Amino acid sequence: MISKEDARTLVGILGNIISVSLFLSPLPTFYKIWKKKAVEEYSALPYLATFFNCGLWILYGLPMVKPNSTLVLTVNGTGFAIEIVYLSLFLIYSIPMKRLRLVAVVVAECFFLAALALCVLLLVKKPKSRSDIVGSICMAGNIMMYAAPLSIMKLVITTKSVEFMPFFISFFSFINGLCWTTYALLKFDAFILDRRWDLRSW
Repeated sequence: MISKEDARTLVGILGNIISVSLFLSPLPTFYKIWKKKAVEEYSALPYLATFFNCGLWILYGLPMVKPNSTLVLTVNGTGFAIEIVYLSLFLIYSIPMKRLRLVAVVVAECFFLAALALCVLLLVKKPKSRSDIVGSICMAGNIMMYAAPLSIMKLVITTKSVEFMPFFISFFSFINGLCWTTYALLKFDAFILDRRWDLRSW
């Protein structure tokens, strides 16, 4: 019979696969942007929020913050790298004013992540306290990430078209939520559990 830990590992691996599928689901959108050489009405907000959120969860998954969180670390590291590619395309194909705002937000996010990492790793001695602090901030970042696509709803209503809210992002978000909720429940982790259902079904 399979142990709870083995079941959790299997669910975590499945969660990683689904999460990577979620991160890759905007590829058709970015193919359109690349082909037209313009971002048009597409918003960078969901990708900025995901970039920031992945950065927070990378910090949470570090062994000195939350031991035995390799799956959390690897999937968010992958997501972080993918978001860098997406944001780079936004940077290349945006008009100058949008480009400047994008750079300002990315710099602010990176500064916050670096400051948080230094404060937590240097000033907080116990891993439990570190994971509680970073996990709580991750929950706030999570809300931003899953609320960000709601900014597209106005555009969908105005244009009466779902072109700017791709189906696969919504679909993989829902499946991802189911998988990581199971992962969090098998060895209770309140921060991961909260992460996977904050506004997940937008």
